[in-house]
Amino acid sequence: MLDIQNLTVAYDDTPVLTDVAVQFNAGKITGIIGPNGAGKSTLIKAMLGLIRSQSGTTTYNGRPIKQFQRQLAYVEQRKDLDLTFPITVFEVVLTGTYGQLGLFRRPGKPERAASLAALDQVGLSAFADRQIGNLSGGQLQRVFVARAIVQQAEIIILDEPFVGIDLQSETAIMAILKQWRDAGKTIIVVHHDLNKVSCYFDDLVILNHGIVDAGPVAKVYQPENIAKTFSSDLSKVLFTATKGVAL
Repeated sequence: MLDIQNLTVAYDDTPVLTDVAVQFNAGKITGIIGPNGAGKSTLIKAMLGLIRSQSGTTTYNGRPIKQFQRQLAYVEQRKDLDLTFPITVFEVVLTGTYGQLGLFRRPGKPERAASLAALDQVGLSAFADRQIGNLSGGQLQRVFVARAIVQQAEIIILDEPFVGIDLQSETAIMAILKQWRDAGKTIIVVHHDLNKVSCYFDDLVILNHGIVDAGPVAKVYQPENIAKTFSSDLSKVLFTATKGVAL
């Protein structure tokens, strides 16, 4: 279990997250949803220690998360990436093997073969020599999924992976996430498309500067939570009046 307790984050003395406590279970795909500015990306970056928090702890199976860096794959939003960096698709995927090699070993034939196999798994073998800035949004996300494959990560965190990508890429990524879930990995996805919550996620966290609700999708993805977090109008659009089931 990935466990966050008492997490508070503020920018320039303005609170973004206040006293957040939430757990993410292994063998589950957990979605994080909330309005713009609710603190979704901040939650991810703070739990990983990428930004400063005023208080809080993050543990994995009872130990500090920083002890599991080699077992953690994090894919940030496309807008936060430097796509001008001179690195090829294959080289990006190969970096996923570095954590298993240690400081003084270089990737050899097994690592290169694993990287090529991962690219084949995500359908991008033909793009191995392409510079990452010359990829579509969906292709780029699949590259980072391939890197997570060779990394053999136990915790996979994706921040808005489906923004601006094609349906083929989205379907391919979800298929791999479900394979990882079935293998017992912990998967966290910051997500924006509320229509797909029920079919994509096992558990759900609704965030709006604090935890609105968290738990199994069937329990959390309810009209009253959506109305409270977003708006009553959106809640009416998403749910039928009689069944409370997402359209």
